[in-house]
Amino acid sequence: MRRALPPLRALLGAARPPRLPARAVCGRPAQRSGHSALSVLPSFGFLFDIDGVLVRGKTPIPAARTAFQKLVNSQGQFLVPVVFVTNAGNCLRQKKADQLSHLLGVPISQDQVMMSHSPLRMFKRYHEKCVLVSGQGPLLDIAQDLGFCQPITIDTLREKRPLLDAVDHDRRPNVLSPSAVELPKIEAVVLFGEPVRWETSLQLIIDVLLTSGYPGNPYEQENYPHIPVLACNMDLMWVAEAQSPRFGHGTFMVCLENIYKKITGKELKYEALMGKPSRLTYQYAEHLIRAQALQRSWDHPIHTLYAVGDNVMTDVYGANLYNRYLQESSRTGAVSLLQAQVSGGAGAAPLPQPQDMGPSWQKELAGAAAARCRSVLVCTGVYSPHGQGTLGPGDSVTHSAFHGHRDFSFDPGLVEPDHVVPDVDAAVDLVFQLENFAPH
Repeated sequence: MRRALPPLRALLGAARPPRLPARAVCGRPAQRSGHSALSVLPSFGFLFDIDGVLVRGKTPIPAARTAFQKLVNSQGQFLVPVVFVTNAGNCLRQKKADQLSHLLGVPISQDQVMMSHSPLRMFKRYHEKCVLVSGQGPLLDIAQDLGFCQPITIDTLREKRPLLDAVDHDRRPNVLSPSAVELPKIEAVVLFGEPVRWETSLQLIIDVLLTSGYPGNPYEQENYPHIPVLACNMDLMWVAEAQSPRFGHGTFMVCLENIYKKITGKELKYEALMGKPSRLTYQYAEHLIRAQALQRSWDHPIHTLYAVGDNVMTDVYGANLYNRYLQESSRTGAVSLLQAQVSGGAGAAPLPQPQDMGPSWQKELAGAAAARCRSVLVCTGVYSPHGQGTLGPGDSVTHSAFHGHRDFSFDPGLVEPDHVVPDVDAAVDLVFQLENFAPH
């Protein structure tokens, strides 16, 4: 398999000690350490990526079914809290849960699924506004499920303003007269994922930004900062059935950012960035983990989150960034979500402010409960060591090719996984051994 990233060994920089006492390096798990007694109640939870970890496109990875047979009892109930954290955003949670149940052979509920757009439920400030939504799939259904009352799609905007989409000559209107259809002012742009017709979406989003929400009007000279943009899924590339990775929504965002800057000379700004590796995503995922533990009456506090993924620049970076946040919180006291930042670099977009969220969200996400978040990298997706050797203890990645989003700063420590294992089955074995977990 070809790689989306240069092989990790070719990118090695200054070594730093591994975070855990035991480490598996693209092999089977190491021996148990850290606990003296076996545990039958979980004090940890799993955050599983989907593409490249459990499936490739629509094809399940063989190790996934084996792994999930270890995670459920004979009645199909999960033995530990599990949340599927995907950067996909082209369907409803229930559909993704149904797909996973079929592929993995275990019952999965929508409450265990976190799409890249799931945190938008918290952004109540925008739910009553007219928002332009971009992406694929049942966009209106997704937007309304998240709480948006007045979403409008790129296709609908194109139908109402047919003169705006002029790149494809075959799609230009025959009657060249401006549309008289009135549209409400568009007050925000929500990017769910990569669209099908990039040229149409890029053109119309730019129109909305440069006209302060009145596409069809002349561009304004003074409309900066532009109306809010909320973006989900920053993956530059992702893995499907093809031998090499495919463009992701992050690639579309790179295009949009550079077109906006080329036209205006100014930086496109984001009101919020969601999906891995944003800290907001991991805080929301931890909220779902805690909710599962509460529902099952597991009285052990969930101390450790294990984030299993295949992409160094999203899964590993995000888990390590969240772990850093948890460590800082433990030293300085609980840091309110409302005072945190979504991303790790300059220009980070703020998290929802008190006026954006309802009281229930403020209460649920006021602070983190876990003590640590560990990153586990599998070799079945974007990262593959084939032909180049494996990542050894103390290895790290340098700034050679940072595939992360523009607003996230590079830090070699954030792209070094705590563990590297062959597949998700080995990841489950490793975690069970590290936690001395004996569910049966």
